[in-house]
Amino acid sequence: MTPYSKDFPVSWEELHRNARALSWRLLEQGPWKGIIAITRGGLVPAAILCREMDIRLIDTICVVSYGADEDGGAAMKQGDLNVLKGVEGDGEGFILIDDLVDTGRTAAKVREMLPKAHFATIYAKPAGKPLVDTFVTEVSQDTWIRFPWDMEYTFSTPLADRQPI
Repeated sequence: MTPYSKDFPVSWEELHRNARALSWRLLEQGPWKGIIAITRGGLVPAAILCREMDIRLIDTICVVSYGADEDGGAAMKQGDLNVLKGVEGDGEGFILIDDLVDTGRTAAKVREMLPKAHFATIYAKPAGKPLVDTFVTEVSQDTWIRFPWDMEYTFSTPLADRQPI
């Protein structure tokens, strides 16, 4: 059983627009030394921020926190955190970027590793929002955000014809 009852698909255009809005907010708070993307979700936002903010220094912190559900379905669930690659330093002068903060588990871990980084996300859910310094859009905790890199075009059943979740 998944804790998500709402589905929120995000298009490439919407993601790009929101990442640019995040860039505007972050530019006002700079200057910045560079960006640290939390993989994999933070990679695309990091690329957009780097372009819009003219930042050339990019690093990654690689954390695995989601996996497929038990029956192999498309729904994802949070599992144990596994840091595959960290970064040196305390994050001072750097933007730490991710696509979303959900429960805050990953955010708390990377904040512990980089306490002086400015943590920014495009989307924030209530449970993780207190851990983020800057974000663009808040969504409810029971919403599953479908990012464009996770989707393909296919038929969609009208909402009125779907079974209750």
